[in-house]
Amino acid sequence: MSLKHCVSPFTSPKQLYLRGMDSARRLKVPRKQNNKTEVTEFFLLGFQGSQDLRLLLFCLFVVVYFGTICGNLLIITLVSTSKILHTPMYFFISQLSTCDILLPTDIVPNLLHILLNNGGVITFIGCIIQLYFFCTSDAFECFLLALMSYDRYVAICNPLRYSTIMTSRHCVILIVICWVFGFCINLVFSITTATKLDFCGQNIIDHLFCDVLPLLELACSDTFIIHLEMYLIVIFTIFIPTTIIVVCYYCIVRAVLRIPSSTGRQKAFSTCSSHLIVVSIFYGTIFSVYIVPTKGQTITMSKILSLLYTVLTPLVNPIIYSLRNKDIKKAIKETIDKHLIW
Repeated sequence: MSLKHCVSPFTSPKQLYLRGMDSARRLKVPRKQNNKTEVTEFFLLGFQGSQDLRLLLFCLFVVVYFGTICGNLLIITLVSTSKILHTPMYFFISQLSTCDILLPTDIVPNLLHILLNNGGVITFIGCIIQLYFFCTSDAFECFLLALMSYDRYVAICNPLRYSTIMTSRHCVILIVICWVFGFCINLVFSITTATKLDFCGQNIIDHLFCDVLPLLELACSDTFIIHLEMYLIVIFTIFIPTTIIVVCYYCIVRAVLRIPSSTGRQKAFSTCSSHLIVVSIFYGTIFSVYIVPTKGQTITMSKILSLLYTVLTPLVNPIIYSLRNKDIKKAIKETIDKHLIW
């Protein structure tokens, strides 16, 4: 009998760990090498509850994931095929949609497996790979949101120079730099995490996926280097982009307030509203999980907050840009009319 079949809806993480130790040989979790216990697999608890609750969550996440993929694929297709969307702003939105497909795809399939089985085993390598793509997606989205705020800054504060500054070549180079930074920074961090952390027997992760904070809680080795890298990455991928966004919107607000007509001010602000909503949702959940002290925060609340930016935000982003954008609505209508004619 495997560990997942021994878990009841009321089993506590401590009891689950004790049972996991009894089943260690069959799970191949602890393995001694050079007088040191090596963990080769982790057990993700996910949401512990009744089978009905887990089935309800399973159905909910299937619908959300399907809607996320369809919505973001629609945005990517429209930007690629519709000529009215061949602008820097929509090019950046299509890149955001690409990121919003990658992030839930890294998390949701394994989460669905965990919900069906009331927990699930993931290998150490699989855990590090999941952590890598999760961190890469988050880092890229931070860079991209800062880049999109710069695009709005140029469009509003330097409209006459917009076409010469935000050229197609310039936009592609900036996006490539964002992806490269995201992949390379987190590759170094993931390799360090895999090689510097030791796990001495305990392998129960009370979370929905392999995140860095639950891994650090299980580590029995010195985590100073990992924490140092985390602080540097947070400064580079969160605080610097956040500063860019704040400065850009400070300049935008100043420029908009100088516009004499209220209609002109409203039109200028409307071009930024969707981006501001997306930034608020994304950074609000990121800061609540990783930046704001978590003392007194329950594990369940931490899981729910994690779901907001890994599962819900990728679903909401295309909805926000579709409902609040006349060009995308027009492109959707033209595409539907074109296919109806054929």
